Amino acid sequence: MADRGQPAAVVFDALGLEYEKAFARSEAHLESLQWLLGRLAPGSRVLDVGSGTGRPTASTLAAAGHEVLGVDVSPVMVELAARQVPEATFRQADIRELPLVQGSFDAVCVYFSLLQMTRAEQSEVLGRLARALRPGGSLVLATVPADVEDLPIEFMGQAVRATSFAAQDVVAVARAAGLTVESERLVEFTPDHPEGAAEPHLFLYCALPRGDA
Repeated sequence: MADRGQPAAVVFDALGLEYEKAFARSEAHLESLQWLLGRLAPGSRVLDVGSGTGRPTASTLAAAGHEVLGVDVSPVMVELAARQVPEATFRQADIRELPLVQGSFDAVCVYFSLLQMTRAEQSEVLGRLARALRPGGSLVLATVPADVEDLPIEFMGQAVRATSFAAQDVVAVARAAGLTVESERLVEFTPDHPEGAAEPHLFLYCALPRGDA
């Protein structure tokens, strides 16, 4: 039934620690976290959207002394993250429905967590995440740039439907959300998994202008 996509919670419940292992050696991911750490004041409040197993994002940020809230739709991922990164807080929730207080976070991380949403939902969520940032706050967005909508694919053995934007359109969506795109990095990465295939990864380093307060 490879033509039928599964909800994100089902996919990532099934993958569990396999996902962490498959993406653990992503240098671009680790470099983006170092960029973020260099911009954060001590004890900053960070929202990790699609927090997965908690590693490497929440673990890296929490180890540096920041207050991390991880949100994921997968109960299995939330349980793993809470066990692996006890110094952070994790909630099982859909970011599309989670209330977010304006200006309540110093930074937001969005690593590959929008790809099973419609384009309209991705744009709306990114706008809400931008508003949740304090003026001058930072946001890292990582996605697979591709001009596809509701495309049935197989991801690490799981049938999913993927939606994304071409690279230039990802940048446009970020800017429409009110963010300044300070830099971008496009790399190719092959997940360390028997069914992993090479895929482009786009990382956007963004900030919310201070004048938006």
